[in-house]
Order: sequence, then structure tokens, then C-alpha cells
Amino acid sequence: MRRGSYHPEADDIRFQLQTLRELIPYLLEYRGRILLALGCLVAAKLASVGLPFILKYIVDAMDAGENPVLALPLGLLLAYGTVRFANVLFGEIRDTLFGRVTERAMRRIGLAVFNHLHTLELDFHLNRSTGGLSRDIERGVSGISFLMRFMVFNIVPTLFEIAMVIGLLLINYSAWFALITLAAVVVYVAWSVVATDWRTGYVRAANQADSQSNSRAVDSLLNYETVKYFTNEGYEAHRYDEDLAQWERARRQNRLTLFALNGGQALIIGVAMTAMMVLAGRNVVAGTMTLGDFVLINAFMMQLFMPLNFLGFVYREMKGSMANIERMFSLLRRAPAVRDAAEASPLAISRGEIAFREVSFGYGPDRRILDRVSFTVRPRQKVAVVGASGSGKSTLVKLLFRFYDVDSGAVLIDGQDIRTVSQASLRRAIGIVPQDTVLFNASIYDNIRYGRIDAGEDEVNEAIRLAHLDEFISRLPEGHHTLVGERGLKLSGGEKQRVAIARTILKRPPILVFDEATSSLDSRSERSILQAIREISRGQTSLVIAHRLSTIVDADHILVMQDGRIAEQGNHEQLLAREGLYAQLWRLQQQQRKQAGEQVEASSSVAG
Repeated sequence: MRRGSYHPEADDIRFQLQTLRELIPYLLEYRGRILLALGCLVAAKLASVGLPFILKYIVDAMDAGENPVLALPLGLLLAYGTVRFANVLFGEIRDTLFGRVTERAMRRIGLAVFNHLHTLELDFHLNRSTGGLSRDIERGVSGISFLMRFMVFNIVPTLFEIAMVIGLLLINYSAWFALITLAAVVVYVAWSVVATDWRTGYVRAANQADSQSNSRAVDSLLNYETVKYFTNEGYEAHRYDEDLAQWERARRQNRLTLFALNGGQALIIGVAMTAMMVLAGRNVVAGTMTLGDFVLINAFMMQLFMPLNFLGFVYREMKGSMANIERMFSLLRRAPAVRDAAEASPLAISRGEIAFREVSFGYGPDRRILDRVSFTVRPRQKVAVVGASGSGKSTLVKLLFRFYDVDSGAVLIDGQDIRTVSQASLRRAIGIVPQDTVLFNASIYDNIRYGRIDAGEDEVNEAIRLAHLDEFISRLPEGHHTLVGERGLKLSGGEKQRVAIARTILKRPPILVFDEATSSLDSRSERSILQAIREISRGQTSLVIAHRLSTIVDADHILVMQDGRIAEQGNHEQLLAREGLYAQLWRLQQQQRKQAGEQVEASSSVAG
């Protein structure tokens, strides 16, 4: 093989074997159940193979006209019923035993994927498609159930039964019977494999189109208000229909190839059955076989090809299931870009000092954000970071939470490099009120208690009071049990910010971060939120990312960012006296506020 050559079939087999190896540990939790289920499987197949022999003896006994000995055919008939019942009973016991194994494996893998997704870096979640991802997980977990049930209890038993039948035909009858059966099985399996592999590409294309259309629908519905604002319902419907059209084309190709596959399988079965019956019929006429033998051959072939026909369906579905499972396991194989160090210790907070030391960072080689940034937030000090959009302000917060690792330099808390401590202990020590507060589709009470899920009701109510939410909640018919809607859309911006503040109060972290927490609020809401922020940040280390300079005039220290560097620093008065970038921003914003106030007064006078 030439270096660099590509063989998709070999890669498919390699990935499938790797997926099966990763799946096995989830199945071994109930080894005893698996062994018992396999025992029932063998017993059921032995009973299944025994049925045609009992049927042969019944037919031969009745054909011989031995009516005086009615006990013999009657006993055989009773035996036939008993063996058939045993065949069904062992099969049901087998399915019941293995069902628990499959369900537990589905639960364990579903939980593993869910936990793993939470370990992946922020960049993965910013680029993922929620609808497609959830559909991939759903299909993958369902695929495990199908794969386990049918691989263990249909493919393996059917192959076991084929081997037994060929052996019995070879021992008891002409080698031609065994040869025809073996040839039919080999040709049938070969055609099923070739045609199914041909179809797999269309199955994957249909799945991809299904995920894409689902993602499109979820994304559009999540942005329902934006769609309405711009009256783009038709545009959204057109894009969704384009995705559905791709799905339709893939499904049509899938259906046509299924027709070819089923037609070829039916032809192979028909030819084999006809050849066996012709050979058996000639032997009965020649007197070398009895009528019971003819019935036995027919029963064997019917019994063999019925599950073999089902085996074609199982193999097709297994290939589809493997494609779904591979996609899910590829998520599990994805290594997090941000990991705890091998000897990561819990973060020990003594004073709550934050230090950035020569920190450089970029979201890619072509997108540098921070360039050798250094500053320190002293214990119980309030430090504000201001600057134009894209200057790197919010990136500081992401690095502090270790959503990304710095390219060079270090971020320290109380002298500890945050890359050497566990991520969980780091994030437990920091509370944040973000610019865009996204709430769970639950009650106000549950969203606040999310800050510390073991908090009692009195503690939650105290957090509500400190965040100045109590008056608003008292006006609601259902109080703090009011549902906030998906992403908190039933609440205003100020109300959501108060919920975020209450949640952070309940967490009671030693370090507080405010990431442009008032940038989207009106002046009245801003004053109320600022009052709450001042109350909860008193005596605590605080890092404030701000757009409006009026909100951080009381900061102990202010950093002015420009093009990923600290252009100026000092307190409010010092920066104004310097007549630099900060002073320009201050005058510009004061002028904008004055103009906005004059417009409001003018509107009021016109209305009067």
C-alpha cells in the first residue's frame, strides 16, 4: 500500500471494532446475567432444531398407518408442543435477562456522554449545533439497544443454527443438501454485506440531513422573537424546507437501494428452496427418503431462511446503528482542550488576590486578543476594566474561569497558577454576574438556588432580598414559583440581572466578577442593579468589566484596554487628569448621556 493512500472500508472496520471494544466494558457489569442469557439462547436453538425431527417422526408414523399404536403419534404430538413452548419460553427468558444489561449500558453511556460534554472546552460549545448534537446522542443510545439485542440474539443464534442444520444434513442425508444450504447462506450473506455497505452512505446522508434539519428548526424556534422582528418566517421556512429536501432525496435513494437488496435476497432464497425441494422430492419418489424426511427438509429450510431473511434486515440496521454509535463515541473520544493537571490540587483561598502575569492569548493564530497583559487585583479591591469592543475585556474573564488556557504567561489566585488547581475548585471560588444572563426554563426560585443547590429556603429568600427582587416577586401571582420561560425570556433584562445577582449572593464566593452587567439596562434599572452590586461586593475582591464608565467611578483601580494591551491605569480622577484615552471615552459618554436626556425632555414637552 502506498503511503498516504486512503481506504474508507478499512477505516470503517477499524472504527467499528474500536467502538465495539469501547462498548464491551459497559456490558460486563452483569456478567452472570449475560452467561445465563446465553445458556437460554443455546437451549432455545436446540429446541428449534429438534422441532423438524419430531415433525418427521409424526409424519412417518402417521404415513405408516400404525393406527393401533395411537400412543406413539400422540406422544410425539405432545412432545412437539412441549418443545415448541420451550423454544418460545427460553427465548423470552433470554430477552428479559439481557434487557436489563442493555438498559443499564444505555444509561451508563448516556450519562458518560452527558458528563463528557460538560468537560469539553467553551470553544466546542460555541461551535456546536444543539439540535444536531442532541439528535446524535439520542440515535446513538437507541443504536446501542438495537445493536446489542440483535447482534447477540439474532446474528449469533442464526449462525449457530445454520452450523447445526448443515451438520445434521451432512450426517443424515446427501451431501448435496448441506452443499446447497451452505452455498445459499454464503451467497445470501455476501449479497447482504455488499448491498448494505452500498446503502450505508445513503443512511449516513439521511441521518446528516435529519440532524441538519433538526438543528435548523431548533435554532429558528430558539430565536423566535428575532424571526418575528424581521418578518423572516418565509425565509426560515424556505431554509428548513431545503434541509428537508436533502433528507427526502437521501431517503429516496435509501429506499431504492433497499428494493434492490430485498429483491436479491428473495431471489437467493427462492432458488435455494426450490433446489432443496426438487432434490428431496426426487429422493422420496426413488424411495431413499420418507415423506417425513421431505417434511423435515422443508421445515429446516423454512426455519433457516426465515431468520436468515430477518438477518438481512438486522445487518442493515446494525450498520446504521454502528454509524450512529460511532458518531456518539466520537464525542467521547474528543479530548478536552482544557484539562486538570495530573496532580491538580484544590484552590486554597486565603486573601483572594488575582494576578495576570505577562498573559498573551488568541482564539487562533490569526486572531490575537491579549498581548503581555499584567495587572493585580488586591484582596478586597474593586478593579474595573474598560475599553472599546474587541479590546480583550471579556477574554480576561474567560481566562480567569479557565474556559481557555493562556498561550503564554500565567493567571494566579493567591499565588497559585490556576492551571495547577482543579477547575471545579477554581470555579467554586468565583461568582459572576454576566452581561447576558441566560436562565433555565424553571421557576425564579430554582434559578436562584442554582447558585448553591443545597441552600435552604431562608437562604434563598435572603438572597432575593439583597438583590432587591422581593418587591418584584411579591407582585407576581405565583411569587418565586413563577416560571421564567426558555432562557428567561419572560423576564426583562433588569429582572434577569437581579436573578443573576441573587444567584451569586447565594453562592457567596470570595471573588466576584461583573461582566458588563448593566450594559443593556436603562438608567433606572442600572441604578438599582449598581446598588445591589455595591452591597454584595463590599469587602470582597471584585473584577468589573464595564462599558459605561459611570458605573465604575468608585473603583479602586481602573485598567483601560486597547488592542489587547493595557493603555492606561489608575483611579477615576487620575485617569481624567491624564487627559488620555479614558478621558476621551468619559467625555464622549457624558455627551451621549446629555443628548439622550435632552431628547427625553423634548419628547415629554411635545407630549404635554
